[in-house]
Amino acid sequence: MRVFLILVALLWVTPTVGLLASSFRDPTDIAASGWWEVFSKPSQLTTESYSTLLGKEEITDSLLNTVYITVPATVLVVVIGAMAGYAFAWMDFKGRDWWFVAVVALLVVPIQIALIPLADLFGDLGIFGSVIGVVLFHVGFGLPFAIFLLRNFFAEIPRELLEAARLDGAGEARLFATVIMPLGAPAIASLGIFQFLWVWNDMLVALIFSDSGSRPLTVALTEQTRQFSGNIETLAPGAFISMVIPLAVFFAFQRQFVSGVMAGAVK
Repeated sequence: MRVFLILVALLWVTPTVGLLASSFRDPTDIAASGWWEVFSKPSQLTTESYSTLLGKEEITDSLLNTVYITVPATVLVVVIGAMAGYAFAWMDFKGRDWWFVAVVALLVVPIQIALIPLADLFGDLGIFGSVIGVVLFHVGFGLPFAIFLLRNFFAEIPRELLEAARLDGAGEARLFATVIMPLGAPAIASLGIFQFLWVWNDMLVALIFSDSGSRPLTVALTEQTRQFSGNIETLAPGAFISMVIPLAVFFAFQRQFVSGVMAGAVK
C-alpha cells in the first residue's frame, strides 16, 4: 500500500515539477529538449522568464485582482456561513428545518444556469465587469456548502457547554464568539481552504463577470495564450505562479482541511 501511494504521489507531482523546471528554462532549451534535462544540466536554469512575465503590467495587475477577489470572497463565506450554521444548529425560529432544506437544495444548482440572469442583474446594478460582481457571485454560490458543512459540525457540540455559557450570562453573540468559533476551528479552517482554492483557480465566473480592469490571473493567462499561442516561456512561469500559492495554502493546512471536511460531512 505504501509503495502504491508513493507511486500515485509521484504521478501527481510530476507535472508540477515539469512545469516548474520549464518555467526556469530558456526558450531555446525548451524547444531543444525535455524539462528533465535540468537535472543533468543545471546551467539551463534562469529567471529571465519570470522577469519578463512580472515586467508585464497586465500580469501584475491581474495577480493583485486575484487577491482582491479571493480574500473577500473567502472571508465573507466563512463569516456568514459560520453565523448561519450556528443559527440553524442552535437557534429556534419558525421554519428552521425547511429553510435548511432549501439551503441544502441550493447545493445542486449548477453555476452555469445562473450566469446569464446574474449578468443581467449585475448590469442593472452597475457592478458587472467589476471585482465586486465577481466576489458577490462566489459568495452566493459558496454559502450553501458553507452553511451545510458548519451547521452539521456545530450541531455536534455538546449542549451542556452552551447551557453552561448561558448560565454564566453569555448572550448569543458572546456564545458564538467564545464557544462556537473556537470549537469549530477545524471545520472553519477546512471551509476557508476549500473556498480559497475554488475562487483562486476559477476562470469561468471571472471570464464572464470581469473586464480588462478586474480580470484575475487565470483570465490574463488565457489571453496570453490566445495572443502568443505556444509561448511556453511566458505561460509556464505564469501558470506556476498561479498554482504555487493555492498549493502552499493547501499543504500548510492539509490536516485541518481533512479533519474538518470529514467531521462536517460525517456528523
